[in-house]
Amino acid sequence: MTVPYRRILTAGLSALLLIATAASGDASTPPAADGQRDFDWEIGSWRSTVRVLAEPLSESADQWLRFAGTSTVRPLVDRRANALEFQVSGPDGRIDALNLRLYEPQARRWSLTFVNMRDGLLTPAVYGGFRDGVGEFRGDDRLGDRPIKVRFLIFRPGPDEARFEQAFSADGGTTWETNWVAVDHRIRR
Repeated sequence: MTVPYRRILTAGLSALLLIATAASGDASTPPAADGQRDFDWEIGSWRSTVRVLAEPLSESADQWLRFAGTSTVRPLVDRRANALEFQVSGPDGRIDALNLRLYEPQARRWSLTFVNMRDGLLTPAVYGGFRDGVGEFRGDDRLGDRPIKVRFLIFRPGPDEARFEQAFSADGGTTWETNWVAVDHRIRR
């Protein structure tokens, strides 16, 4: 029997968004200048090339794994949230993932939560927003048994190109090691 994972995941995320919206107690739409439209530029489909560091924060020599595929960003709840569906593959395997982004109007920030479809687990969210055209999001996570800091950056060199970089820090944010670089180009239809 084939389980319709996408339908189940979409229904679950939709329910989560409805609950979060209802729990906020304020259904009014904040002004656009507050950041809630920061991801509008990304709505649509993209060709993605990705480099992933095989063993981040290790003593081993850097080995980068390469992948290519697509990502699609869909708006949710009047663009106060969006879901990024990510599917890439390469000689070292396949990555199927989802990134749920929610705008928090009271804090005027975004939370980004990554889901790896291989294990179905949510990672701890990173939080932040855009300043001068660059998105910066930070949070805490674990790599194996040690706590780490996570930094996620978004750059837009042009209207139809974006660059995403993730870095880890094992020393509280003093030094960073980039372990994920994705470059996206918009797919024109």
